[in-house]
Amino acid sequence: MASSLVPLSAPHPSWFTPKRLLVIFCVINMLNYVDRGTIASNGVNGSLGTCTSSGTCTSGSGIQGEFNLNNFEDGVLSSAFMVGLLVASPIFASLSKSVNPFRLIGVGLSVWTLATAGCGFSFNFWSITICRMLVGVGEASFISLAAPFIDDNAPIAQKTAWLAIFYMCIPTGYALGYVYGGLVGTYLNWRFAFWVEAILMLPFAVLGFVMKPLNLKGFAPAESKQALISEETDVQEVQDTDALNDSAKPTKEKFSHMFSKMKCTCIDLNQFSRFIKDMKALLVDKVYVVNVLGYCAYNFVLGAYSYWGPKAGYKIYNISDADLIFGGITIVCGILGTLAGGYVLDLMKSTIPNAFKLLSVTTFFGAIFCFTAFCFQNMYAFLAFFSVGELLVFAIQGPVNYICLHCVNPSLRPLSMAISTVSIHIFGDVPSSPLVGVLQDAINNWRETSLILTSILFPAAGIWFTGIFLHSVDRFNEDSEGQVTEVDRSNATPLLEPRVAETSLFC
Repeated sequence: MASSLVPLSAPHPSWFTPKRLLVIFCVINMLNYVDRGTIASNGVNGSLGTCTSSGTCTSGSGIQGEFNLNNFEDGVLSSAFMVGLLVASPIFASLSKSVNPFRLIGVGLSVWTLATAGCGFSFNFWSITICRMLVGVGEASFISLAAPFIDDNAPIAQKTAWLAIFYMCIPTGYALGYVYGGLVGTYLNWRFAFWVEAILMLPFAVLGFVMKPLNLKGFAPAESKQALISEETDVQEVQDTDALNDSAKPTKEKFSHMFSKMKCTCIDLNQFSRFIKDMKALLVDKVYVVNVLGYCAYNFVLGAYSYWGPKAGYKIYNISDADLIFGGITIVCGILGTLAGGYVLDLMKSTIPNAFKLLSVTTFFGAIFCFTAFCFQNMYAFLAFFSVGELLVFAIQGPVNYICLHCVNPSLRPLSMAISTVSIHIFGDVPSSPLVGVLQDAINNWRETSLILTSILFPAAGIWFTGIFLHSVDRFNEDSEGQVTEVDRSNATPLLEPRVAETSLFC
């Protein structure tokens, strides 16, 4: 008897490495946020037509001008995709326990592609609003599943840095969307902006279906399906044997059909019961709740900044190239701030209390700089202080999502990310854009509106500060409700690398 090593996969190294997975997810994430920046840009969003006291009128431009939207309707349009996102995120997260998550991402990106193309063909306020809702449905699969994939495959000492690279695409995508939307709206037509986005996303939607499925830590859908198929095959063989020896075949078939329907009903009830159990586990976790509450207040401000920022800058400081200037500031500060936040947490040692410290400090000082910036009359002083403020507030992306992923059991990570996303949108940027529009309509002063909005960053810093004193446990390496085997429990080797198994050969 001899012993040797037999590879379980092809001898050639796989092209689909962890770093390439990170790059693919970053590009997809950036396209998602390019779309959000595009619809907020002055070139695509546009403005209403105006008339002077002398009777001279100018026609409107972009979406707002073509569909004659007031500021509230314009704000609703920016938040419409959140409706689909909020509804679909928990559904996709729950399905990840029974359907391979990589295939779910493929389905979601396909819906996103079709809905974005539909925005370009819209003909009134309601048609584009419905398309924006479907864009949110498509994005829901990606936002709740991508971060757990990255967390699984990142080197242990660089987990927060990898997450920071992924979330760096949020401000970068927004900023590129400002610039891209401004250029397309100026030289072509706002509809072309959405059509080009759909074409760029199409290859990634196809990729989700054609590439080999990947499993998340804490899940084994492929093995579960194989066991289910084996069980069903055994049942079918018994039924076929009985059918050959039993003359009452129709009766047995009817009974078998009834039993199958009852079994499916039980499975559905079990899935719903498991979802309720998982939700309860999240809502009683004080660390998770405090983290998400702070994130909601933070996102309320950043969501309104991203949508109204170029327009406010234009109105307050008469910045003619507001799209380009705000886009440039957001690109530079978003990249540097987000990467710095991830790398600083890794240097501090990635723990949940350290993450809360970084969140509270950077948000507090970022709020001071942003608030002070809007007090200046001089445009250059405003841009300098606002740039420093954005640099600080963008540093939270890596740490806040690190807490969401590591304060819960591995099997709850998709649902944790989904509920976090649902919460920060439903209590954050979904209401903030239309509410800021209503506030501006009431006081008609963009400087005062911006100061009131920025002050909400101070409560966000305070909420995260309380998280430092909570008892916290990093649950990344915990068992996942009995679903993880000894092999799966180890995270020393990324999921994408080929594995080798030792077998015995008899001679």
